[in-house]
Amino acid sequence: MRCTPRSIVLCASIAAAASAAAAALAPAGLLADEGMWLFNRLPVKQLEERHGFAPAEGWALHLQRSAVRLSSGGSGSFVSPDGLVMTNHHVGSDALQKLSTKERNLLETGFLAKTRDEELRCPDLEILSLVEIADVTGRVNGAVPAGADAAAANKARREMMATIEKESKDATGLQSEAVTLYQGGEYHLYRYKRYAEVRLVMAPETSIAFYGGDVDNFEFPRHDLDICFFRVYEDGKPAKVERHLRWSPKGTRDGDLVFVAGHPGSTRRLNTVDHFRFLRDLEYPSRLATLARREVTLEQLSIRGAEEARIARDELFGVQNSRKALRGVLAGLLDPAILTAKSAAEAELRARVAAEPKLGASLEDWSRIAQARRAFAQFYDEYQLLESARAFWSELFGKARTLVRLADEREKPNAERLPGYRESDMETLELNLYSPAPIYPQLERTTLADSLTQLAAYLGAEHPLARMILAGKAPIDRAAEIVGGTRLLDVEARRELAKGGKAAVAASADPMIALARTVDPYARAARRKFEDLVQGVEREAYGNISRAVFAIKGTEVYPDATFTLRLAFGVVKGWNEAGQDVPAFTTMGEAFAKHDAHEGKEPFKLPESWLEARDRIDPRTPFNFVSTADIIGGNSGSPVVDRRGELVGIIFDGNIHSLVLDISYTEEKARAVSVDSRAILEALRKVYGASALADELEGKPRGAR
Repeated sequence: MRCTPRSIVLCASIAAAASAAAAALAPAGLLADEGMWLFNRLPVKQLEERHGFAPAEGWALHLQRSAVRLSSGGSGSFVSPDGLVMTNHHVGSDALQKLSTKERNLLETGFLAKTRDEELRCPDLEILSLVEIADVTGRVNGAVPAGADAAAANKARREMMATIEKESKDATGLQSEAVTLYQGGEYHLYRYKRYAEVRLVMAPETSIAFYGGDVDNFEFPRHDLDICFFRVYEDGKPAKVERHLRWSPKGTRDGDLVFVAGHPGSTRRLNTVDHFRFLRDLEYPSRLATLARREVTLEQLSIRGAEEARIARDELFGVQNSRKALRGVLAGLLDPAILTAKSAAEAELRARVAAEPKLGASLEDWSRIAQARRAFAQFYDEYQLLESARAFWSELFGKARTLVRLADEREKPNAERLPGYRESDMETLELNLYSPAPIYPQLERTTLADSLTQLAAYLGAEHPLARMILAGKAPIDRAAEIVGGTRLLDVEARRELAKGGKAAVAASADPMIALARTVDPYARAARRKFEDLVQGVEREAYGNISRAVFAIKGTEVYPDATFTLRLAFGVVKGWNEAGQDVPAFTTMGEAFAKHDAHEGKEPFKLPESWLEARDRIDPRTPFNFVSTADIIGGNSGSPVVDRRGELVGIIFDGNIHSLVLDISYTEEKARAVSVDSRAILEALRKVYGASALADELEGKPRGAR
């Protein structure tokens, strides 16, 4: 899945990748097909020079409006005028889990709505379609008072961003998000059409969506049908969307130029060397240690029985993927070639800055970032445990914290509220807070007990805060007491507390609310420390460095990923691995051959639906393919289109060499992995009998189905 690998063999190609990372802040040009480009600043020159492609008028806007972002953390696209959305199975798995029961496990059996009346309402999934982007850099920076220090400047910018979001939402009715780009170099306003009524249309079995399981994860060749279909509704009817992608009847071929429109989550390519060292030496090892213990906790719960495995499955999958992805990035950071190349590029840029004061940066900016990271190292664990809630691994705790903070934040002027609690955020906050999705007490007890143990181990059991939280009990007993006594499993109880405001929350005897109340002052203090000593300082310093880069390179540099819509491009192309050519395409017939070679044993056991359809499937049908497109986690579910803007595939993963793309780009061996559009139609028609859905994708009138 586009989150992680089974093995961490990053090969010699990392050295070449490092030079690309270094080039991001150096005056030299970008490498090959590198780039996660803003839709309001597309690389037209690069496309013409490298690929002889000049987008026709309206080409980019159509792709922008057709692409969507899912609140479950991935990308997707409109694929019919009736609001049909295609994304990955692993992006939709959160919704599948929430719609499942002990008696009906949709992750195991798959799902197909034969009619629109059978489509299942998802409890808390929302889908956003980007309508427009506006550059608000001048207004955000203009809010900073003359002579303000970094903390005051950061506060002024945050408040202006909140004001801009509210004004935009009030004026347009569109979901509005002010986004920090270039780590403070620019600020853009993104306006989205929001769809909060989403229904499940179709999902295959996990055994084919994740065929090969952990063994094949982040490998290639692959043979996965990692797809899922939803439909957005308005006023109880399928939404009529303005733009959608046409399905390519021919797919793509080796050497073709393809484009990816998606929402890459977060990259660190523009970081300074000192910032990279912080990630290498503290942040990633700390996160990996937490993920490792969580993986063990969930595996132990899963082996207790089939129902325990079901309720832990989605959480376990997410933990495993995160752990694998971070191991890959850390392996890259531990390769001396990465920082050697980065250091050389940084030295070149610093020399330019020192020689040309007009660029607007100074060597002090790099020193300030180093100082901010040293300051953060002193309270990093405290921040993660308390403000990031690493010590409170519990969905119920998350809802309790939302209620506690909502009561406080509502009493403040909108501009002064925490992100997530502003007026522009309320619809999303309430969708999640009042979600009827099931919460499993057994899972909650297990995860909370583990994280409370982690808190006590870090603070020490005699620490005053640990003593307050544990209340004289062992973590496992305290977790059982809190989960067993809370009323927050009941949606109406949450509504009642939210309606009662600060007085109701303060008076509540609910143990989960009491826990959130106890922790909140300490968590807020850690947050303020981070904002003042780290975030504010870095936004000033990185902003100055970015302006220097703009002065040298113009718009040739793209910003780090921010889970906002970006355009990537590349060519369909295999690679050479240890002297052997890896072809760009796999076929559906190879999936059956792999099943046979492993005698149908997990994880290479095809579902019964596929085995029954074996004689109907054309074994030559292209199944998965790879390209040089620049993608990372968050791109999962992104549509892959050709020069005409027609859909030829859907991103679902990267190969093992792509792990380093979080910090640097290489096209020598790193590849994006997609499901071929031809395999999707073949499976829908010949395996699942989903002719109506296939017809809708191909644009056939409903009366013709």
